[in-house]
Amino acid sequence: MSEPTEKQQRLRVVVADDQAAVREPLAAVLGLAEDIDVVAAAADGAEVLTAVAAGPVDVVLMDLRMPVMDGIEATRRLSEEYPGVAVVVLTTFADDDSILGALGAGARGYLTKNAGRQDITRAIRAAAAGQSVLDREVQDRLLATVRTGAAAVGRALPGDLTPREREVLALIGQGLPNRGIAEKLFISEATVKTHINNLFAKAGIRDRADAVRRAIEAGLT
Repeated sequence: MSEPTEKQQRLRVVVADDQAAVREPLAAVLGLAEDIDVVAAAADGAEVLTAVAAGPVDVVLMDLRMPVMDGIEATRRLSEEYPGVAVVVLTTFADDDSILGALGAGARGYLTKNAGRQDITRAIRAAAAGQSVLDREVQDRLLATVRTGAAAVGRALPGDLTPREREVLALIGQGLPNRGIAEKLFISEATVKTHINNLFAKAGIRDRADAVRRAIEAGLT
């Protein structure tokens, strides 16, 4: 890897994991990358929010199962309050609820702890550039969800969704928070919330994770 030029900004990263035996070595390893500065290490979601508030922070490497505030709730809070901060999930869990919950909350990347250092640094750089990175196991789970949805097309989407409601659902499926959807569609956050309430009611969607699932099943993502 070439040395970063003076014009290249080093990425400011927060590492979040409730286990010090994981958090501290991971922070040390990431700190060896020429373009990454680990600016804080957090043991739970509340500490993540504190670190980001003290900022500036570009990317949070987020565990999911943490005390006080879990990674999904912390990701949701970051997406709403600090939309410029990207979240990459790094967890041992690759079940549908965890994956869809994290993506629905706004995570840009999802890796399992089988990922190597190069995979993690690549995901951090991609997330900082606005791209999404999912490891192979997570991709396979999402593809299985798509296949399951294709086999049950009757559950896809009701015909009375408006074009705008379908747009909003597609953007939820991409992991955008309400503020990001509003900016993308040039409408207010209050209008976004109205569209979400309407489409959830029409489609029988329970929550944001379920919305991600339905967007994938309908081929909107």
